[in-house]
Amino acid sequence: MLWVISAIVMASALAPWLYQAGKGLAEAARTQNFPAILEWLAAACGRADFSRYFSRSLAISAIILLPFSAWRIRAIRHNTDRIIVEGSRMPWKSAVIQMVLGCAIAGGMLWGIGMVLEVFGAFVPKSNPPSVRQFLSRTLVPAIAVPLLEEWLFRGLLLGLWLRFARPITACLGTSFFFAFIHFLKPPDGTLFENPSSPLAGFELLGKVLFHFTDPQFFITDFATLFAIGMILAWARLRTGALWFSIGLHAGWIIAFKGFILLYRPVFDHPFNPWGVGQTLRSGIFPLLMLGLTAVICRHVLRRLEIRGEIC
Repeated sequence: MLWVISAIVMASALAPWLYQAGKGLAEAARTQNFPAILEWLAAACGRADFSRYFSRSLAISAIILLPFSAWRIRAIRHNTDRIIVEGSRMPWKSAVIQMVLGCAIAGGMLWGIGMVLEVFGAFVPKSNPPSVRQFLSRTLVPAIAVPLLEEWLFRGLLLGLWLRFARPITACLGTSFFFAFIHFLKPPDGTLFENPSSPLAGFELLGKVLFHFTDPQFFITDFATLFAIGMILAWARLRTGALWFSIGLHAGWIIAFKGFILLYRPVFDHPFNPWGVGQTLRSGIFPLLMLGLTAVICRHVLRRLEIRGEIC
């Protein structure tokens, strides 16, 4: 927790300087010839807004402070002998079965609620959908990379450490809240900054982010959904003793979420918006209810797998 808080503070201080450097590179690229890689970087810097620079500053700060976090993790492991859940080594076939089932359940349920909402007119097909190649690259790449990274970090490392000094329910609640908070560590859409180059601009952005958490609608329609996802993934980790089923669930949600927004757009004046469903399938009461039904299905499936011996 100290690692994350320190990274956020460091990112707030670093973001204005990174913003100035990026915009300076973009301006220089307009009048000078640079190697192709720098031309690409300059173009990306020119397009990026201050929120994107803050996000990159946060990643840089987290990496810089990572050795201190690793030292603390080793100290916790050395000084604590309470281990609630150990990672399971299971046959590769069992791991594949768990990942495929998790992906099919999560992706199928989320896409299903999207189709239901499309029938009710809350979403309509886009007039210029991406090509098959673009669709696959924008869905499959994050569906592979993000679950592997985030499940290892949140349900593997963080949940595993939390279980060493807290009960399972406390550990699941804590990691799920942290998981949801990190995903919303950005200002609301449309937020403007008077002077992004100001040394205090990063702290101004941080204040807008924290103020966003005082909105009751945000907590019910957005934060609660990510928190529920975190709880399901943590429960799956405890239930199976491994990360494979959680990775599959996570991948299925990403495929359905990103695939749906590539093909459909929300109807902003629809009666379901924003409480029933927001601009995406990750926001609203209907997606939250869908997650509850997904948890029930997962519980039934995992019980069957246990009977068949697929959970080792």
